[in-house]
Amino acid sequence: MSDYSWFEGIPFPGLGFKTKIIEEAHKFLIRDEDTIILTYPKSGTNWLIEIVCLIEKKGNPEWVKSVPIWERSPWIETEIGYKMLNDKEGPHLMSSHLPFHRFPKSFFSSKAKMIYVIRNPRDVLVSGYFFWGNSNLVKNPDSLTTYFEWFLNGNVAYGSWFEHTRAWLSMRERENFLLLKYEDMKKDPRRTIEKICDFLEKKLEPDELDMVLKYSSFQAMKENNMTNFSIINSDVIPSGLKLMRKGTTGDWKNHLTVAQAEAFDKAFQEKMSGFPPGLFSWETS
Repeated sequence: MSDYSWFEGIPFPGLGFKTKIIEEAHKFLIRDEDTIILTYPKSGTNWLIEIVCLIEKKGNPEWVKSVPIWERSPWIETEIGYKMLNDKEGPHLMSSHLPFHRFPKSFFSSKAKMIYVIRNPRDVLVSGYFFWGNSNLVKNPDSLTTYFEWFLNGNVAYGSWFEHTRAWLSMRERENFLLLKYEDMKKDPRRTIEKICDFLEKKLEPDELDMVLKYSSFQAMKENNMTNFSIINSDVIPSGLKLMRKGTTGDWKNHLTVAQAEAFDKAFQEKMSGFPPGLFSWETS
């Protein structure tokens, strides 16, 4: 088990992260032709990476089956990912969980395209508990009750979901920013792929779109060793990473108590007030 690496009051995973890299990433030059996938952890990040990679190859699965997902779309805030991006000529496809104020400042004056996914934070909480708790990347909670308190207080990897989401949603009217909802992705993945294609100005034939759908399905990703993190050495993460657990919506109902759900609702209403009605379509689900 690793403890957190704290930087400016935000906890980052203790393995693979250095404050120097997080500082350097802030100065990374984002170019107009770059594409960025950004989420709060456990919001469908790797699913989105797989979709974008498949769109890039017009549905051909050869790339996603032969190159690890963290090499196809490196994480700019990690030691390995930052080096990959620095060493590779653009255009770049990159991923990040960084909060708004720590993301490379060059992005905000660029035409680079960013896709941001939000997910019901109750599901994010439960998914995060099982994911982080089964790894040695961070400080492990002794129970879901403990993790629940940590989550509400922002004492989990990458800090507060509420602050992260509020800040990034301020970009939602920008032409180079595509906001997706995990729940919509699950409900109509084909329509989601079409939206991403439109945003990235990529044209897919119907049979190519079918291939993207097929190879970005939960089952296909779960069986893909280049995507499911199963090739990570056991000496790095002895307990392994259970990346593909359920991939469902509403799983929080199987784990949170009525009292916890009510406490979460209260915190959500307090911290996420001011947004248009309907933006958070999961509020009643």
